[in-house]
Amino acid sequence: MPLITSLAGNDHVWDKVLCATVMAAGTWAGGWRIIRTLGHKLVHLKPINRFAAEATGATILAVSGKLGMPVSITHSITTSIMGVGMARSLRALKWTVAERIVWAWVMTIPGTGALGWTWYRLLHLLR
Repeated sequence: MPLITSLAGNDHVWDKVLCATVMAAGTWAGGWRIIRTLGHKLVHLKPINRFAAEATGATILAVSGKLGMPVSITHSITTSIMGVGMARSLRALKWTVAERIVWAWVMTIPGTGALGWTWYRLLHLLR
């Protein structure tokens, strides 16, 4: 039984409030860094290129949503920006920044799994 649910009975509003709070804190803490990396460090885009990247990302999300496929907004927008940058020139894309982004995506899965396992074991010790 989740900790929040056990504290508040079966009131799932607390689960939603906690998730929204954590997501807002993450956006507040790291949002500008992500925007700066994608908008300035990954590739220098002119306004028309930015429009193309956003339109591409929106199309990916609209089509995948219509088909019922789960797709990451961050991955869609980031790869759209990379694609528009590479369409200008392969040298336009800063490959070291792109590599760091891809490694962060790859390491997220085992990292969150380990963190989830740790919290699970810790909460079971506190029972």
